[in-house]
Amino acid sequence: MAWDRNQMAARAAKELQDGWYVNLGIGIPTLVANYIPEGVEVTLQSENGMLGIGPFPYEGAEDPDLINAGKQTVTDLPQTAYFDSSESFAMIRGGKIAMAILGAMEVAENGDLANWMFPGKLVKGMGGAMDLVAGVGRVVVVMDHANKAGESKVLKRCTLPLTGQKVVDRIITNLGVMDVVEGGLRIVELAEGVSDEELRASTEATIVA
Repeated sequence: MAWDRNQMAARAAKELQDGWYVNLGIGIPTLVANYIPEGVEVTLQSENGMLGIGPFPYEGAEDPDLINAGKQTVTDLPQTAYFDSSESFAMIRGGKIAMAILGAMEVAENGDLANWMFPGKLVKGMGGAMDLVAGVGRVVVVMDHANKAGESKVLKRCTLPLTGQKVVDRIITNLGVMDVVEGGLRIVELAEGVSDEELRASTEATIVA
């Protein structure tokens, strides 16, 4: 057994702390908005100009003018604010966002992150990831542990172009949770039904504890 996308998002939502401003990246991280823990007040920011993102709308209640950075329809809240890209990135570059929860193609054991392009494939742009990893207080990556070929995406060294160097604090995959520490990765939690041995065998990166 391993966590599915929604279970990974629900686990990532446990990283949220009351009063924080948090950016959710494209992919699995956008699902975190549906799992904010009861009693925790957080303000979700989207770099395309929205502060205060609600959960995904019910089918038939979508507003095509309300989208997140991944062009998915979202809902607003009574306190939602809208702004242009310059203000959005001023928040990010100015250290106003406490945490970013991002997807990734690869993460290295030293915290290097690759999540914006595959060389030789169509690249629409790098988005806001490079600014996010440089400007926020904490970076949490949520992704599948292996690629479609079954190869580990948690590596000793990234092979794809980097988004940032030594920027990742915690990695959440379908197999479990790991922290970037001195010398490699430390296992924090295993997905239900996943053994310590299974996670280690599926990970190219060095696991120190």
